[in-house]
Amino acid sequence: MAKLYFYYSAMNAGKTTVLLQSAHNYHERGMRTLIYTPRLDDRFGVGKVRSRIGLEREGQVFDAADDLHERTRADIAANGELHCVLVDEAQFLTRAQAWQLTDIVDKLGIPVLAYGLRTDFQGELFEGSRYLLAWADSI
Repeated sequence: MAKLYFYYSAMNAGKTTVLLQSAHNYHERGMRTLIYTPRLDDRFGVGKVRSRIGLEREGQVFDAADDLHERTRADIAANGELHCVLVDEAQFLTRAQAWQLTDIVDKLGIPVLAYGLRTDFQGELFEGSRYLLAWADSI
């Protein structure tokens, strides 16, 4: 059974490195993944998911208005079976997008691994993190 996982930790703790390692492990077994990354995270270029130790992959860029469930369905229709969805910088998801991740899990049967910060520098929950903490099957 597919689940929604939310992995959170402090900055520079290796979240993106773990995401990229997870993607590598799926690919090594012949399984296809889809990586989402927010457009506003352009530190290494738009659509680049890059860890501080230099690992890098292309990701699908999303904005606040994007429907991740529909985009994932379209990706499956265009490219075939999908085995895992990974989300980098998940704190930047909207409430609606966090819910769409639950639909990817529940309606499409695909596990989702979301990685991000829990709170900002003032200790306030990010919107995406708030709802992932509420709705994730595993934290």
